[in-house]
Amino acid sequence: MGEFIGSVWWMIVSLGVLVTFHEFGHYWVARRCGVKVLRFSVGFGKPLWMRRNRAGTEFAIAAIPLGGYVKMLDEREVEVHPSERGQAFNHKSVWQRIAIVAAGPLANLLLCVALLWAMFVLGKQDYSATIGRATGMAQTAGLQTGDRVLSVDDREVVTAGQASMALTTAAMDRRDATLTVLDAQQQERKRVLPLSQLPDGFDERWVPSLAGLTWQFRVQPALVERIEPGHPAEGVLMPGDLLLAVDGVRIDSAEQVPAEVRALGQRGGPGMIEVQRGPDRMALEITPQQGKDARGQPTWQIGVGFPQNSAPVYDTTLKYGPLAALPAALRETARAASDSLGMMRRMVTGAASLQNVSGPVTIARVANVSAQRGLDWFLWFLAVMSLSLCIINLLPIPILDGGHLLYYLIELVKGSPLSERAMAAGQYIGLALLAGLMGLAFYNDILGLASR
Repeated sequence: MGEFIGSVWWMIVSLGVLVTFHEFGHYWVARRCGVKVLRFSVGFGKPLWMRRNRAGTEFAIAAIPLGGYVKMLDEREVEVHPSERGQAFNHKSVWQRIAIVAAGPLANLLLCVALLWAMFVLGKQDYSATIGRATGMAQTAGLQTGDRVLSVDDREVVTAGQASMALTTAAMDRRDATLTVLDAQQQERKRVLPLSQLPDGFDERWVPSLAGLTWQFRVQPALVERIEPGHPAEGVLMPGDLLLAVDGVRIDSAEQVPAEVRALGQRGGPGMIEVQRGPDRMALEITPQQGKDARGQPTWQIGVGFPQNSAPVYDTTLKYGPLAALPAALRETARAASDSLGMMRRMVTGAASLQNVSGPVTIARVANVSAQRGLDWFLWFLAVMSLSLCIINLLPIPILDGGHLLYYLIELVKGSPLSERAMAAGQYIGLALLAGLMGLAFYNDILGLASR
């Protein structure tokens, strides 16, 4: 499946699942409160499929799969027969209306927990927060290759993604981060990464790299893929050998090898190269020879090739039993909600860039990539999107659920509903805010595509 078609397909699937649960929340509570529901639609526009149940509700799948709605009986929108006024939404108490409106976002919150629970029971393959290379600021702070990050500012982390998010948060707040790491000797150490020293206007997407950190999964191991005929490695090394050291210098990644081979060649004479071959570790003698690189420049070579653009290998799995998975899902939901709300606050105050607002193009691409990675990653994507839908809908913006809840809270305080004029003005303000937000999201999408 091509990237474009795959992105569109998985975007439709994702929105279908999330919107259905959201609208079902409204529908279920509305029916419990005695409100007549006229239509439950997944998508907008002309219905492609429709059926009516005994209660008179039309269930429809519409042509434009970018949302959905639950249309309830309401005297402000349609003429209501006197015998059905008791089933009209506007005739229900303010607390019932609050429950109906809040049920949509709450359904998405519960779906997030359920998806994360399923992900943890299934087991999510991921990348550990192990440092593959430390340079610059990270090296000065005492971080070393092989250190595994256990926490950032007392916030426990397991994966590289969790650690990166915690570091990014500290950098946006212009503060240093205290890392607890487990070193090669299995000793816990405290390291202070001076993220407050990052220059103004830094790119928030690359905080670990700017701080000199490269996670282990991004470091390509020096695993020999091929031997060039007529070169020193022929008859000495074999495909599948993992290079561990060249002339006594430890090798942690394939990109270190050329420099160490050059140093050995310049020293002159044979040197020892340590390799892992299956279960055996061995030291082999090798003498580099002079040749030319791809640009025709003279260099020292041994004649080995490494895999190009190989996919990173998962090195950790987040997996729990059915009972332990529930508190784990609740903790992960709380963590994700805190991160999302914190990011929104920072964007409002200017501490974070508005480039963090993603549009449908970016979301579709992430949906496709997550689906290709496997069910565990797609469940994680759906959970994050469901939580985002919950949070966005609770924003106090008219035409969103949060705007309606704001109206009802005002009604509780003043003892009567807002005037039609005030609500109409709020609708126009809400439309303007959403149009601006959507424009920003599309702008960021276009920038992202242009920079690919």
